Amino acid sequence: MRYVLTGVDGKVCSRMAEEMIIKTDPKDLIFTCPSLARLNPQNKERWEKLGISLREANYDDPEGMKKAFTGGDRIFIISSLDIKKRVQQHKDAIDAAIAAGVQHITYPGVGDAGLGDEVLEASYVAPDHIATDAYLKKLGQTQGLRYTYARPSLYVENYTTTRLMLAFMMGNKWYGAPGEGKATFVPKDDLGRAYAALLLGKGEDYKTYNICGIESVSVKQIFEMISEESGIPIEYIACDKEEQIAQLEKIGIPRFIDGDFSKSPAPLCGEDIAGNDHGIAAGRFFRPESDIERLTGIKPRSVRDVVKASAYMWEQKIRNYNDIK
Repeated sequence: MRYVLTGVDGKVCSRMAEEMIIKTDPKDLIFTCPSLARLNPQNKERWEKLGISLREANYDDPEGMKKAFTGGDRIFIISSLDIKKRVQQHKDAIDAAIAAGVQHITYPGVGDAGLGDEVLEASYVAPDHIATDAYLKKLGQTQGLRYTYARPSLYVENYTTTRLMLAFMMGNKWYGAPGEGKATFVPKDDLGRAYAALLLGKGEDYKTYNICGIESVSVKQIFEMISEESGIPIEYIACDKEEQIAQLEKIGIPRFIDGDFSKSPAPLCGEDIAGNDHGIAAGRFFRPESDIERLTGIKPRSVRDVVKASAYMWEQKIRNYNDIK
């Protein structure tokens, strides 16, 4: 059995890659990313020495993807970052995998993509995942495609690293959604383990798995934990969506994904960031049950543990997205 893992240049799939190396023979692994030049040089050298096949697979190049995926039996297709463009990209990646002879696809959507039609207007990113989910189901029904769908919650690290960096840039303030909505945030390490388990076949075909934490906390509580651990008071300022986006624009973050990123400190747009915050306030990222321990045998880490592991953010005064782990 050979396994294809896309997006290994990213922070989530690079974690997943390490789990796959532990769990299976590296020579049975095919790692892909849009450009091998984007890989961490140390990872690239080590992976090559282990006998892992490293290939380029760009979601805008169907033929290139077909070539990159050839030889694989199961594939994990990470979602594209090109919001609003990625419905077609995901379709092309799925079609390329099928054309390459891949027998099973694992796809991770987003935590609020399974809540029904009401999220189509409320969420900036969920519609793309809903469309991909629908396409997988259609192929499953019409062509017998085998697939597993993962529904991850928001990463704890969204707030203990990236949002924290932005809060530092806004004068130790975080402008976020009003209310006390909570989410079952997922730590990236636990996410990587669960994704690897699904790629390795631990899950059931056609089933959706909730990949979330087991604690329910609010964004405000996360920043309170950060303040306690760091000794740096982070002020949480409740505001509406428009005010939050306006504050983000002041530090260079464009409202939409196709905006001007020339002065942006991170590859994120205001609609995405604010949409997540307000989705949390509305309870769209809360799941009463997590499948992580069932898939991996390990309970997800606590939010407090992730906060402590993010201490490098304030100790090293991280202000560059590329320096975030």
